[in-house]
Parts: sequence; structure tokens; C-alpha cells
Amino acid sequence: MAGQGSTGNVIAALCSFFIPGLGQLIQGRLIMAIIQFVLAGLLWLVLLGWLVHLWSILDAAMYKPS
Repeated sequence: MAGQGSTGNVIAALCSFFIPGLGQLIQGRLIMAIIQFVLAGLLWLVLLGWLVHLWSILDAAMYKPS
């Protein structure tokens, strides 16, 4: 079982570092990936996208499959 701190989560967090939502997409969480990608894109227009970008990285790193 892959869980928090697993290699898969570290890779997903690194992917989200470069593109918000990519880590969630790699983990198979399509809806969350779309939400984070769109939110980051919209908020970068008002210079707040970095908040969603950080959320995306932390969410990918701490994901625990149920």
C-alpha cells in the first residue's frame, strides 16, 4: 500500500511543483487535478496562484488512498 511519504507521493509532489494538479493526475484523482490546475491558473492572474500551487504540492505529498 502506498501512503503518505511513499515514493509515489514524493514523485507526485515533485510533479505538482512544476505544474499544479499534475501530481493529483498521476495519482488518478482527475477532479482534484482539474480543480487545482484551473484555480492556480485563475489566481496567478491576481498574483495569488502561488497559494494554490503550494496546496497542490502538499496535497499530493500527503495523500492517503482509502
